Amino acid sequence: MIRGTKLTNNKNISLRNKFIEIKDVDYIYIPLVTYKNKNVKCDLKVGDYLYKNQLIATSNDKYESKIFSSVSGTIKDIKPCLYIDNTMVNTVIIENDYLDKEKIKKGAKKNISKYTKEDILKLMKDNGVVGMSGNIFPTHYKYGMDLKINKLIVNAVEDEIYITSDFTNLNDKPSEILEAIDALMSAFNIEECYIALKSFNKVGIDDFINYMGTYPNIHIEEVPDKYPVGYERNLANYIYNAKIKKYPMEKSIMVNNISTIYEIYRVLKYEKPVCGRIVTISGNAVKNPTNVYIKYGTLLSDVLKEIGGLKYDDINIIINGPMMGTTVSSLDVMLTPKVTGVVIQKNVKDKKEYECINCGKCVNVCPVRLSPIQIKKYKNQKNILKKLNPNKCIGCGLCSYICPSNIKLRDDVLSACEVLNNED
Repeated sequence: MIRGTKLTNNKNISLRNKFIEIKDVDYIYIPLVTYKNKNVKCDLKVGDYLYKNQLIATSNDKYESKIFSSVSGTIKDIKPCLYIDNTMVNTVIIENDYLDKEKIKKGAKKNISKYTKEDILKLMKDNGVVGMSGNIFPTHYKYGMDLKINKLIVNAVEDEIYITSDFTNLNDKPSEILEAIDALMSAFNIEECYIALKSFNKVGIDDFINYMGTYPNIHIEEVPDKYPVGYERNLANYIYNAKIKKYPMEKSIMVNNISTIYEIYRVLKYEKPVCGRIVTISGNAVKNPTNVYIKYGTLLSDVLKEIGGLKYDDINIIINGPMMGTTVSSLDVMLTPKVTGVVIQKNVKDKKEYECINCGKCVNVCPVRLSPIQIKKYKNQKNILKKLNPNKCIGCGLCSYICPSNIKLRDDVLSACEVLNNED
């Protein structure tokens, strides 16, 4: 049984307007950030010319994650800029020359199902493929683990309310997504694949279902409309009845976000790095909520100029949605692979927080069976925190969502994780 609750998804808001591509921005801001590394060294300097898709930096860690330029142009500055977690990180600022010059151009690969496992791992690594659900875990590292992969789950659930970037890919790129899944199954000897989605996501994907007729080992699996069913352990448990301790790969199950699958397709087909993505721009403060394709490093403020701007001046900006996202202080925030969507709401004063009434709702709803209120109580006491296991938190936000006293429990649990993980 999946622990959680049904949410009002508000997804239709961003689907009322046509999907658009943001092309013309004067400056691109590329943060020197990769998975768990916010201080990637860059040997470039101000005044250097960059080609589109040119390598900017590689992380000096076991993941060897790569950062590329999404445009051609000249480096105007390298300085700290606002990142999506509200911190300042070193950033390469590129003046776009609008020429999209590429140093090396390659034609499209006719048949991507002919790649070997080694070919795909190299292409993923060389072109910077990362998880597109918001965690940016390097995909080559995930597929390169010394574990057998028997089954593939493609996660198109898109749990977060308001966000529809995955749905847009699902609806817009059916043949490309299926072609990439088939190539992965062939190269890694994967026996079957389930594309997991909620009933909402099945609306309007007739083309996708029609294409599936030529792929007998790829199936659609409708999952319950219960948040957070899209958490990978929940999917593995629901589809395969697999009891997962830490990762689905324990049971030879690979889980990929559907937008990650599309990026894998692009890399296999064109051998070009991942330099852009679809982002949902939604919320009651946005004049024309929609999905946009952005080049990495585009500022949110530049996107809003292209889609009509905002209704209000006093706003709340949430990166990646209200349940699991982060509030940022400025519209001049860089959009990166880690951003699935931005929700901008008319600002309301924070609800008053009351004392805990010991109702137990946060404990009953927690998908990983934590006691958030106890973690809050002892969040500065390491010896007790170790027994309460805050590091198991998946950041879903249900404890805060369900709390009748309006206690911001998710923030407290994440704060406790930092306390527990910090060295004395």
